[in-house]
Amino acid sequence: MNHRKDLLQVKGLETTFFTDDGAISAVDHIDFSLKEGEILGIVGESGCGKSVTSLSIMGLVPSPPGKITNGRILLEGVDLTEYSQKDLRKIRGKEIAMIFQEPMTSLNPLFTIGNQLTEAILIHRKGWSKKKASARAVEMMKLVGLPRAEELLKEYPHQLSGGMRQRVMIAMALVCDPKILIADEPTTALDVTIQAQILQLMKDLNERLNTAVMLITHDLGVVAETCERVVVMYSGQIVEEGPVDVIFKNPEHPYTKGLIQSVPDMRYKKQRLYSIPGNVPKPGTIKQGCRFAARCEFAFDRCTQETPELYQTSDVHKTRCFLHEGKEASIDDRTAIESK
Repeated sequence: MNHRKDLLQVKGLETTFFTDDGAISAVDHIDFSLKEGEILGIVGESGCGKSVTSLSIMGLVPSPPGKITNGRILLEGVDLTEYSQKDLRKIRGKEIAMIFQEPMTSLNPLFTIGNQLTEAILIHRKGWSKKKASARAVEMMKLVGLPRAEELLKEYPHQLSGGMRQRVMIAMALVCDPKILIADEPTTALDVTIQAQILQLMKDLNERLNTAVMLITHDLGVVAETCERVVVMYSGQIVEEGPVDVIFKNPEHPYTKGLIQSVPDMRYKKQRLYSIPGNVPKPGTIKQGCRFAARCEFAFDRCTQETPELYQTSDVHKTRCFLHEGKEASIDDRTAIESK
């Protein structure tokens, strides 16, 4: 599993929005990678920069006011930030596809499901006839578990239930066999039964087609059940990163601990549900120090004056917190000793 190559590498990515209030950095110098066949979870509260990160990768940040102002997005070594919109259109759907947050607003109400499914096929598969494209659309709809696929091609989005629309979005994203699938809150507004089906479907497709998945969510239960590795974001920065089992057993950043503590535990029905005090700060409002300091029970003077780095606290674990600063040195020392 460790020998899988990196399909996607995000290095020093900074996405800035130029507003009347000045330049606001929504994603602030983040680094992470996505390996072949991996399911990576991106977690955090609303406003942490998760969706902006995915839109940056897809080249879909609304411009103006948004713009990638720093960093590189490498797809198999090729930097997508240097691509024009025309070049990116050749990549979207074919190499990287995305399931958007709300299927009712992502599907065009004026076109049939068939029209919308076959559009990407006809763009990326030059020489394919409409008949062949329709057959492929039916095949993908059956793959995602939609009944009476042939009839659904003639129907409009409003005629389908929420779960069916979400499955159509997944079929649309997978119709050209992309190497990477970005799923932005794919189970939002769906009931628990449909949510479980959609997540299981994504796991099955990941195993069957070896599609790498970047799953963006605020639901830690979804991450625990679906992902191999998790990146925790807060206020545009990565605050913790590591394998799911390591993060859940030994969360190091106070924010991650708070998120895990906030998950309801049915064994303690009378216990008051924990919530992290305060709210995610408005992007651009914190000029120095740790961005979580105002909400952190462990904060001390240094936290408001200096910005912590993302410390490598083990071979697979990174944490942006001064409480773990000393661990980095011990790892470097151990590596130096082993190399001798």
